Amino acid sequence: MSYEAVIGLEIHSELKTNTKIFCGCATSFGAEQNTHVCPVCLGLPGVLPVINKRVVEFAIKAGLALNCTINKFSKFDRKNYYYPDLPKNFQTSQFDLPIAEHGYVDIEVEGKTKRIRVTRIHMEEDAGKLVHSGNTIKDSNGSNVDYNRTGVPLIEIVSEPDMHTAAEARAYMEKVKSILEYIDVSNCKMEEGNLRADVNVSLRPVGTEKLGTKAEMKNLNSFKMVESAIEYEIDRQEEILDDGGHIAQETRTWDDGKGITVSMRSKEQAQDYRYMPEPDLVPIITTDEEIAEYKKNLPELPDARRARLVDEYGLSEYDAGIITNSRAMAEYFDDVVAAKVDAKLAANWIMGDLAKNLNAESKTIESSPVSADNLAKMIALIEKGTISSKIAKKVFDEMWQSDTDPEKIVEEKGLVQITDSNAIEKIVDTVLAENPKPVEDYKGGNAKSIGFLVGQVMKLSKGKANPGVVNKLLKEKLDK
Repeated sequence: MSYEAVIGLEIHSELKTNTKIFCGCATSFGAEQNTHVCPVCLGLPGVLPVINKRVVEFAIKAGLALNCTINKFSKFDRKNYYYPDLPKNFQTSQFDLPIAEHGYVDIEVEGKTKRIRVTRIHMEEDAGKLVHSGNTIKDSNGSNVDYNRTGVPLIEIVSEPDMHTAAEARAYMEKVKSILEYIDVSNCKMEEGNLRADVNVSLRPVGTEKLGTKAEMKNLNSFKMVESAIEYEIDRQEEILDDGGHIAQETRTWDDGKGITVSMRSKEQAQDYRYMPEPDLVPIITTDEEIAEYKKNLPELPDARRARLVDEYGLSEYDAGIITNSRAMAEYFDDVVAAKVDAKLAANWIMGDLAKNLNAESKTIESSPVSADNLAKMIALIEKGTISSKIAKKVFDEMWQSDTDPEKIVEEKGLVQITDSNAIEKIVDTVLAENPKPVEDYKGGNAKSIGFLVGQVMKLSKGKANPGVVNKLLKEKLDK
């Protein structure tokens, strides 16, 4: 039987605030365990929470950027459950009146655009971090708890089950990450847990509407992990159904080392969290005027920026999509083309040599040794004909090592392109004299052999000869 996967994501994003959601403890990552704590975030008796205004502002910005309706009346609730990383035995979250609802995100997969609906966005506090003795909770003999993360502000972005492939789920999460980075409400450092997802996967026979029994995978904190876990889970459920079995409703965890999902706990029935309104926090009232002001102050978002790069600079949809996928890369590109250099050439260098070097050294574009200003200067040298594209690669490598001004590198290394026709002609004559076989092949109708001769001229000139002049002189002499 053929099955269709039905996939929904709950994305948890830590907000970029200096202090926690209900107290003044620091949110910075990497501190010694259990040092960023106080009576409020530890849930000690007799304490009262106070909402961090910045959290509400960031949540509203996220809602607007994800095309949601902002609820003018919103409130906090207590979500009651017991787990070691939750010292109060309840999580302060939002239930029936979240800050934002009914949004959407447009994604592109295999050249097709698809709209993924966003059910809701709500604010909540993060729980602590369990530090297991093994690789996962299943193979651990014990666990410790670090409460530094308790009370760090989160927004949870809940999608409708509109995705049907792992690629769609990855594209959706990548798009949400990009938008949150653009509006600067989250660091989105997945390796630090700033952005992670709970993924729900179920299967149903193709052509039917009834949803199958879902399995939930918790705390996936990389795009590759999300994609791999979904692909594995689809295969696992399909095999069970084909064998006549039934899917258990359960929570599973991803074992990255083994490349499999592992059962954590059964969810035979919907868990009753016994939600109740949080009595210690006042409701959040947001006026139409405030919402309009937030909307007016949103920055240019990825889709709008992508369209601008296509219209303003003539980039292809693909190139513009790559450039605008990251806010940092888009701003780097804008800084380069602000120097009035060719935009397509700038895009090629950014997506090519720059991206390759960044990936090789696991650097972000923010920490690039080659500044946007120096890359623009190097591209200008190419456009003026001072250096060739081949020489430019040598210049770029030098800049990568030292971020030196490219004009200085060209001068010190003697890399100025040879454009003098007389000087190049002498090299061409030497190459023709030393390579009679390719010359004979060309005259016999093998036009491709001229490529070998061009390469020999460039080799003899140490890459300095102007390729255009080389090609012109060779053709003139060969066609006589």
